[in-house]
Amino acid sequence: MAENLPDPATPGFDLNKATIVSLLYIAGFVVGITGLVGFILALVWKDEVAGTWEESHLQFHIMTFVIGFVVGIIGGILSFVLIGIPILLALAVWILVRSVLALLKAQKHEPIADPKTWLF
Repeated sequence: MAENLPDPATPGFDLNKATIVSLLYIAGFVVGITGLVGFILALVWKDEVAGTWEESHLQFHIMTFVIGFVVGIIGGILSFVLIGIPILLALAVWILVRSVLALLKAQKHEPIADPKTWLF
């Protein structure tokens, strides 16, 4: 019966740097400013994790923020002619999907295959 119990040495949730940034981006949908905090932490931690699996995650998060910021500005400006609203909605989905996928990979300690991609 002891074989079915989880191994106490394996953690349930790993709160590594990549996970923290992912969670901050996701929390940004509720608290707003946490996305910016996540971006700043990704920039600060980038050199600390050089050569590890987390390096690709932080590059991925930095790209997510920069692209999201630019598209958000464009969508905000275009919302005056109503085309910006679907752009902003698509941007929100894009950021959320990228953050969740990165969070799942961070929990497995898997690097992001192509951190500079615009896709997922």
